[in-house]
Amino acid sequence: MTTDRSSESTRVPSTGSARRAYVGLGANLGERRDTIRRAVELLGQAPETAVIAVSTLRETAPVGLEDQPAFMNGACAVETTLSPRTLLDELLSIEVRLGRTRSEVRWGPRIIDLDLLLYDQFVVDEPGLVIPHPRLHERVFALEPLLDIDPSLSIPDGRSVKNLLAAIK
Repeated sequence: MTTDRSSESTRVPSTGSARRAYVGLGANLGERRDTIRRAVELLGQAPETAVIAVSTLRETAPVGLEDQPAFMNGACAVETTLSPRTLLDELLSIEVRLGRTRSEVRWGPRIIDLDLLLYDQFVVDEPGLVIPHPRLHERVFALEPLLDIDPSLSIPDGRSVKNLLAAIK
């Protein structure tokens, strides 16, 4: 279950007031571990963004559409001065750069999946962007890596990631 930790970037955003955001990392096609490592590297190169922590990567069973290869999942924490929408756009751009194409199959196989799980203690609900991630509280494969990064992490409504995980395990 536990594998290795990806490298961390120490570059700090140069302007503005940095916010902490958490990004879910997943892949179930190709060289999963290498693709996730490359995604973290590219995220660390995004403007005004520094990767400050990366969880352990873990192999997990698919959710939703179960007839597909196992996933490799993890999470990373970033400090950024980008807005939530701009950070999401960066994540989507990284997915495209790494070869992801969107299919009609929901929860289907993918070479890379980057989800904006949390952005500081902000709540966002707009077309194409909901923070916290709307299914975060249901997903062991997202909560466990967040707990790796920050055992005291809470979501904006005050519930701790530790308690959310305990409720579904």
